[in-house]
Amino acid sequence: MNFLESFRVSLRSIKSNKLRSFLTMLGIIIGVAAVISMVGIGQGATADVAEQINSLGSNLLIVTPGQAKQGRISLGAGSRDSLTLADADALSQNSSIAGVTPSVTSRAQLVWESNNYSTQLEGTSETFPQVRSTNLQQGRFFNHFEVKTQANVAVIGTEVVTNLFGEGANPIGQTIQVNQIPFEVIGVLESKGSSGMTNNDDRIIVPVTTAMSRFTGGNYVSTIYVSAASADMMDQAKFDAETTLRTQHNLKPAADNDFQINSQSDILSTAQSVSSVMTTLLSGIASISLIVGGIGIMNIMLVSVTERTREIGIRKAIGATRWDILRQFLIESVTLSLLGGAIGIVLGIGAAYLIGKVASMSISISMSPIVYSFLSSMAVGVIFGVYPARKAAQLKPIDALRYE
Repeated sequence: MNFLESFRVSLRSIKSNKLRSFLTMLGIIIGVAAVISMVGIGQGATADVAEQINSLGSNLLIVTPGQAKQGRISLGAGSRDSLTLADADALSQNSSIAGVTPSVTSRAQLVWESNNYSTQLEGTSETFPQVRSTNLQQGRFFNHFEVKTQANVAVIGTEVVTNLFGEGANPIGQTIQVNQIPFEVIGVLESKGSSGMTNNDDRIIVPVTTAMSRFTGGNYVSTIYVSAASADMMDQAKFDAETTLRTQHNLKPAADNDFQINSQSDILSTAQSVSSVMTTLLSGIASISLIVGGIGIMNIMLVSVTERTREIGIRKAIGATRWDILRQFLIESVTLSLLGGAIGIVLGIGAAYLIGKVASMSISISMSPIVYSFLSSMAVGVIFGVYPARKAAQLKPIDALRYE
């Protein structure tokens, strides 16, 4: 019996027990679908994080406060108040640094006429568009004089325009209430869209001095964004920033920094590493279904061998070799696995995009998990089909013919 004939016999056996064959494939289907959907979601999340980090600006260093301690207990990164506007001014004096912009953040309630909307508020300086690679869609950004005089002017995102004024409205020159304080809208940010759970268009930006005096209080900023003069000068800019801040904070040579400096590449590498570990972990858990499915295939194939003992005896009696019998049952096992894998691939891609649409997440489906899942399903069929196939092949014709 040639390979094609063995394949036809295997398909005939699968068709004759449709429900049992489907239930046998179910473990493979679930396993493959789970692996593909988890990897797709994980890769999409990684792409979202990379886009979000890159949208902060180019050649960027991010300076944040250090850790405060209560006794011997560390309160975590950013818990210490250590960065000021004077630090930002000092950093801008370095030749390796092209621009510096401080930042404070808060939530704000916006009111215009009868419309009420809550959004993210960020206080920053006039250098924000250059340092953070942000363009304006309408109007202008506030200037140095408005920052110095704590002017009540605001630049808003397109999402805020839609929710507060209506889609396509021109808000330039309008006065809105920000936490019951009147602000004039002078500009609208160019739309950047959302990155994962962050919507870059849903925010209002005001002068940092205004934000500190009216909304956040205190004399400290939460973050200082530093743009290096070029990609080649990132290391020099980081060194100059650290030296400048240590001098500003009067730190002794042996003292630890009371701030942290991270580059985009550092943050991106960490985020992608975490995302990769989580994706691998979820895919590993999902892969257990493939093993369970393989055990199901082996179990059903053993039952099939028992049910078809007389058939095996007759075929051996008319000349079928051990290899013919082994090949037939092995092909049947692999066919079940591959059919389950193919169905699982389709369901996995569909499930990934469905989850992405419902949860507003980006999904990235590449060929590698599809090929990996398909080959894995074939391997499961071979590995878990060998034992039943060998058992069938080793049956003696006389014993098989006597079997009732």
